[in-house]
Amino acid sequence: MRAPSRTASSSYGPLLDDWLRAVVATSGLTAIGDVAEARRALLQDSLRGVDLVSRFEGPIVDVGSGAGAPGIPLAASLPDRDVTLLEANGRKCDFLREWAPPNARVVRGRAEEQATDRFGVAVAKALAPPPVAAEWCLPLVREGGAVVLWIGETADVERVARAAEQVGGELSDEHAGLLVLRKVRPTPAGFPRRTGVARKRPLA
Repeated sequence: MRAPSRTASSSYGPLLDDWLRAVVATSGLTAIGDVAEARRALLQDSLRGVDLVSRFEGPIVDVGSGAGAPGIPLAASLPDRDVTLLEANGRKCDFLREWAPPNARVVRGRAEEQATDRFGVAVAKALAPPPVAAEWCLPLVREGGAVVLWIGETADVERVARAAEQVGGELSDEHAGLLVLRKVRPTPAGFPRRTGVARKRPLA
């Protein structure tokens, strides 16, 4: 299956339906085994963030995009926004290129290797423990922008806030599994730390 070559605005439903089927059919992308569960976990859950993301201007980056959630649903829902799908795994990048809407581009690489203070919004879903995800995402965002994290019920929000403060951010809002971190200062010197350090020695 290949992604249909229609605009994101006109192909919202068909594009996402075909993408979900491809996710389930492609080995190594997800443990989800049926389209109904993929629709709930990948599509519907991703779309919960559309309103929050749309509050902030500028280009969007999906950090550790994987199979494309939340980046592909967000790009299809916000066709006037430029979306970068950032993914380190080459095979997953190939998959993303097949299914990215026209307003999305795929970049192979790690968050720690990217230019800082560039995007208006960074998003991440199932990327890493939230304090680590905050450290990876906030340096990518320019002052005045935001990071939106999809978090689980057991996430320690205070730890995330402490980590965010060390990379120029602050806790702004929490919405039923969605955490908003505002970028209130430029990225401090020394960040991002080199690849692998955030997981080994988290900030909080």
